[in-house]
Amino acid sequence: LTTIPNFISWVLIYAVVWSLFSLNDGFVNNVLIQLGIIEERINFLGTSRHVWITQWAYQMWKGLGWNAIIYISAITSIDTELYEAASIDGAGRFNLMRYITIPGLMPTFFVLLMLSLGNLLNSGMDQYFVFQTAMNKEYIEVLDLYVYNQGIRSNNISYATAVGMLKSIISLILLFSANHLSKIVRGESIF
Repeated sequence: LTTIPNFISWVLIYAVVWSLFSLNDGFVNNVLIQLGIIEERINFLGTSRHVWITQWAYQMWKGLGWNAIIYISAITSIDTELYEAASIDGAGRFNLMRYITIPGLMPTFFVLLMLSLGNLLNSGMDQYFVFQTAMNKEYIEVLDLYVYNQGIRSNNISYATAVGMLKSIISLILLFSANHLSKIVRGESIF
């Protein structure tokens, strides 16, 4: 449920969401009607209410497995002798986490922080392009989708290029800020 969505496209994620939340044949609507919670079907995908919350939830669900894989692999790279020595010295679970696991995860955390801040403005046009409907079109437009609409649909390529370049410059500033934060907190730079 958490790992596989990372490896499939947003089109297939939309197919799963459609089968769960569609107005006529959606699993959630059918269950809610059979349980007597609602009497009239809810158009989950066609509403403009809470678009950002639902899109954030879909994105978190899709990326949850990948982050778990990275953090679990980082935990397995911590030397087990440290845990054994601390256990012999009387450290409990919370002390093991506080003094061994969390400091061991700090390099991985800062690399992921740098990647996240560098991609903060790259929200992923494909997700919002797939989930865009006529009812939520004005609420779901993110910067990448805006650049696409200006460049391809409105044929305003020079303006779309300028917005894309400004987005890249801001991403570089955020990337170097995360590197500076890593230098302050950890005492070493990531690059």
